[in-house]
Amino acid sequence: MKHDESDGEHGDGSAVDDAAERAAVADSPPPAAASIFGDRLPLAQEYCRILATDGIDHGLMGPKEVPRLWDRHILNCAVIQEVIDNGQTIIDIGSGAGLPRIPLAIARPDLTITLIEPLLRRSDFLVRTVDALGLPVRVVRGRAEEKSVLAEIEPADVVTSRALAPLDRLSRWSAPLIRDGGRLVALKGSSAPEEIERDRKAAERNGIAGLRVEFVGESVVDQPTTLVIGDRRGVPKRRRTR
Repeated sequence: MKHDESDGEHGDGSAVDDAAERAAVADSPPPAAASIFGDRLPLAQEYCRILATDGIDHGLMGPKEVPRLWDRHILNCAVIQEVIDNGQTIIDIGSGAGLPRIPLAIARPDLTITLIEPLLRRSDFLVRTVDALGLPVRVVRGRAEEKSVLAEIEPADVVTSRALAPLDRLSRWSAPLIRDGGRLVALKGSSAPEEIERDRKAAERNGIAGLRVEFVGESVVDQPTTLVIGDRRGVPKRRRTR
């Protein structure tokens, strides 16, 4: 299950149901938000407001996630900028409600970002959201492994995902979208080392080598974000439709 669809709790275990109360969460960002987003914090607040309202109403977020939108979702994703170089091209697969790429796009306007999402209601939400925020982010509807998607998108410096799939499948979907020498950057949980051990050989067959765990956000958030990073080796095999 993707993080942006999880069903958390609101202190006593209840959901935040009132629309105004949900929207108000955006008005109380934690101190770390200012250091991460700087003068673009108002954009991050607006994104939080969209997640807490439209995101809930359209079933992209669990209503019990509202009290932890900042810590568990927005900041947790934005801190991956620590491993992204200036001016890089980024593709995010299975983007859902825009995590992790929309927080990254807000924090790092120097990046060129494409979101790939197969489901219509999610891709429509993403288009509305990036338009509302004025972000130069491209949204492509489809699956990362589809020929039509591979024909439309050039390989990027980095391909990201969040809680999308095990590394054997994730590396297979990601590798053709990564330029030679680029990287896979996947947000994972505490079992990341075991997953690497299990799927390392499969990932290498798919063209992703050097899998390792890195932690980001240690100096700014209470709970650092766990990443699995791997390097693309060899030229991606691209299949183009006639």
